Amino acid sequence: QVQLVESGGGLVQAGGSLRLSCVASGRTISTYDMAWFRQVPGKKRAFVASISHGGRNKYYADSVKGRFAISRDNAKNTVDLQMNSLRPEDTAVYYCAAESGVATMWESEYDVWGPGTQVTVSS
Repeated sequence: QVQLVESGGGLVQAGGSLRLSCVASGRTISTYDMAWFRQVPGKKRAFVASISHGGRNKYYADSVKGRFAISRDNAKNTVDLQMNSLRPEDTAVYYCAAESGVATMWESEYDVWGPGTQVTVSS
């Protein structure tokens, strides 16, 4: 079973950038589609971005298109999320997730989750 751990969260001013990383252990993620979700208190986790196991197909939530970029390095067993032009509404706990099938927007479809990393964007 693969285990995921996120890092790179923190406090940043609006307009700034952060790069989140998700490191996998236990087995290779090369056969998993991967995604980032985020959650604010009192709400369900929301889809942010996904990437297919080979890295060819990428999808983004409308709210982050043009600002965020997902990437992966299967050799290093990592998935990153580059976040630019951050806004206060991007404040959330960000989670990395792995899907043994095809990535979707639905959190229930994902098999493995990391513990999350907090991102706070100040205005």
